[in-house]
Amino acid sequence: MKKTKVVVIGGGSSYTPELLEGIINNYKSLQITEVWLVDIPEGKEKLSIIEKLANRMIKKANCPIKIIATLDRRDAIKDATYIITQIRVGQLAMRRNDEYISIKHGVIGQETTGAGGFMKALRTIPVLLDICNDIDELAPSAWLLNFTNPAGIVTEAIIKHTNVKVVGLCNNPINFYKKFADTYNVDVRDVSINFVGINHLTWITDLYIKGRSRIDDILSGKSDSYEAKNIPSFGWDTKFLKSLGAIPCGYHKYYYQQNRILQDQVKEYENKETRADQVQKVEKELFELYRDQELKEKPKALEQRGGAYYSEAAINLIKSIHLDTKELHTLNVKNNGAISCLPDDACIEVNCVVEKHQITPLQIGEVKPEIRGLLQNVKAYEELTVKAAVTGSYGTAIQALTIHPLISSADVAMRIFEEMLLVNRPYLHKFELKEGI
Repeated sequence: MKKTKVVVIGGGSSYTPELLEGIINNYKSLQITEVWLVDIPEGKEKLSIIEKLANRMIKKANCPIKIIATLDRRDAIKDATYIITQIRVGQLAMRRNDEYISIKHGVIGQETTGAGGFMKALRTIPVLLDICNDIDELAPSAWLLNFTNPAGIVTEAIIKHTNVKVVGLCNNPINFYKKFADTYNVDVRDVSINFVGINHLTWITDLYIKGRSRIDDILSGKSDSYEAKNIPSFGWDTKFLKSLGAIPCGYHKYYYQQNRILQDQVKEYENKETRADQVQKVEKELFELYRDQELKEKPKALEQRGGAYYSEAAINLIKSIHLDTKELHTLNVKNNGAISCLPDDACIEVNCVVEKHQITPLQIGEVKPEIRGLLQNVKAYEELTVKAAVTGSYGTAIQALTIHPLISSADVAMRIFEEMLLVNRPYLHKFELKEGI
């Protein structure tokens, strides 16, 4: 039997048990023989805890999968079939810094967009590109499934600067499918959704239930939409939704309801109860659960981390590639003209046809100005962020942050970036303060 080797880089993540659950549940169709869990020395303790839990889960399921935990990334990558990246450079401590510095300067603090997402991207892109160098050398035929946030920006950097077969994933689309299936009491296969946009900035332009368009139900307020647990739930004004003519994803609230969210974040900041603080607490509680030798399955408490169904998205994609099913998935891929108002080499998040040898985005064509304006603005920010991360250019970084819709002015952008640079010096070796403009 041909060996199917899955490598999880960031194997010590609290999300890993959910991924292992998906692998176990789909063992018969995928015939995965080895799962390698990779981490760095700073994550050694968590990796060991996850390894032991993984083996208990495998034993309970009576599944002949070999679990290998290692700090040797290259050994893990060699001859891999599928590689999943779910890393957090600087761990949760740096996420907290990202949020706190942003809010301190009067802008929204969030780990995937705005100033926080920007700084996370600068830390993360060089590491992912280094990983891709190893993949290109040691497993050139492997598929890379990137979950590392900010997923769209990171995936775009890989698309532009490597030859690796990469696809970016997010759990938001699958949550929409499950929400609407539940709302209309149908099977998920009876739900069809048209997405247009980029990661964490997607719009639903139509929703079909058994072939019948039901988007007006949502736009008129007759039915509600999916609300991510990690995003404030303020609801949507129906007049606004009708004029937009599309269903925004939850992350749009950072743009469309910016003032309201910032007011809440300032209160959280003052009480030291930001999302980063909450996640640190949940993470600590999860690993206490994972240490329990009697735990042999994914605990329900993991859902509090905000990544529900991410493993299902990953495993469903692997199945489509592995079995060449030619199914539709909503993914982050190279544009190649699918969205005509964006560059061909940009990373977009749309419905795609998945085949064993390639993933092809469906044609979107023209995008109406209500969507196009914000979409092009944020995409330009992402392009510049990738360039800044690769070149270490202070000037490019300032321009990227300045044009982001959540940043109020160039002065604010420069103050935030200079403070973030000081805090992030161990991770940003290419940057020199006010040099290399």
